[in-house]
Amino acid sequence: MDAVRSAVLSVAVCEGVDEDRFLREIYPLRKPAVLKGIPLGSCTSKWTIDYLSTTGGRQEVKVHVASVPQMDFINKNFIYRTLPFDVFVKRAAESVHTEYFISKDEKYYLRSLGVDPRKDVADIRKQFPSLAEDINIPEFFEKDQFFSSVFRISSPGLQLWTHYDVMDNLLIQVTGRKRVILFSPQDAPYLYLTGDKSEVLDVDNPDLRKYPQFAKAQCYECQLDPGDVLFIPALWFHNTIAKEFGVGVNVFWKHLPVNCYDKTDTYGNKDPVAASRAMQILDRALKTLEELPDEYRDFYARRMVLRIQSKSYSNHYK
Repeated sequence: MDAVRSAVLSVAVCEGVDEDRFLREIYPLRKPAVLKGIPLGSCTSKWTIDYLSTTGGRQEVKVHVASVPQMDFINKNFIYRTLPFDVFVKRAAESVHTEYFISKDEKYYLRSLGVDPRKDVADIRKQFPSLAEDINIPEFFEKDQFFSSVFRISSPGLQLWTHYDVMDNLLIQVTGRKRVILFSPQDAPYLYLTGDKSEVLDVDNPDLRKYPQFAKAQCYECQLDPGDVLFIPALWFHNTIAKEFGVGVNVFWKHLPVNCYDKTDTYGNKDPVAASRAMQILDRALKTLEELPDEYRDFYARRMVLRIQSKSYSNHYK
């Protein structure tokens, strides 16, 4: 018999937020919040399909293409293709395509990249300077904390996999409506993780026979309308569904000391250096346990878990 899932909680909605209020009332809570009434500039009225395709130009962009709405990054149920930006925008806005790669109803997703993704971070001011002039990005952080500004465009109905980021970020919904489902970092044990991604694709109708622990995860939800900004604290899991053709910009910033982050990370999704090192040490410890018979391996593994809980779990984290 399937387990019963927790009730869905609503994300807090805050009207008329400025930098002072954000830093004083919202940011210290370390919980997601929908921020309304932030002056974003002319992008909310200008960024129509025609304007985007004309102003964005014909530069080539690498996009995800999938035959199904739920994209799965673990099993890669999509392909990468390159299109001129103006062509991509028009295709992404269509429900049925006359030109396509896989199927007439395929879905498209753009996550902008640096000029050289191995060395350069995404920055809308560099990759799409003409469009960047239309948007006022809320600077709720010091200039030297800025990491990236990622330009995103999604086909209607597209759902992205549940994952976490290691930096705080603002998801600016410029056009279209988007549904966002979030989970607390404390619910990581219930999300069946592979790296930073959850194996549970359908968060609305999960297979609880395959993923029984998922029933324990507390789900938060909100809808973003054009002009809304969602604050997503680092390590909060999130899953997005484009209700319509949608355009947004993610702004990431380094809220930890700079030396905590991997210098080779251009996507902003590599775990902090100390966390990566600790996981490597743990993997070696688990490998060492394999030298013991099953009964002993089980016993000492449980002792290791208890030691981690007693030494590292926070009593103040809620």
